[in-house]
Amino acid sequence: MSDPSQIVQVLGALLILAAFAGVQLGRLRPDTWSYLWLNLGGSAVLAVLAWQGRNWGFLLLEGVWALVSAWSLVRKAQGVETVAH
Repeated sequence: MSDPSQIVQVLGALLILAAFAGVQLGRLRPDTWSYLWLNLGGSAVLAVLAWQGRNWGFLLLEGVWALVSAWSLVRKAQGVETVAH
């Protein structure tokens, strides 16, 4: 894996997977700053790479994922609950 874009792609995926695993293992809640930032960081990286590679379906998935994560971070900063309990 000497191609730099592949390394960045794997790192982006690992950020999203860390958030997912954290919730599944009970170490994170989906309304925490760390969960939202991990999702935003990973999905934004993957969306940029999808755009560069003209992978439109992947861009749609990761672009929306990034937008929802960013929206959730904004709402959390405003003090609005982002996850129903």
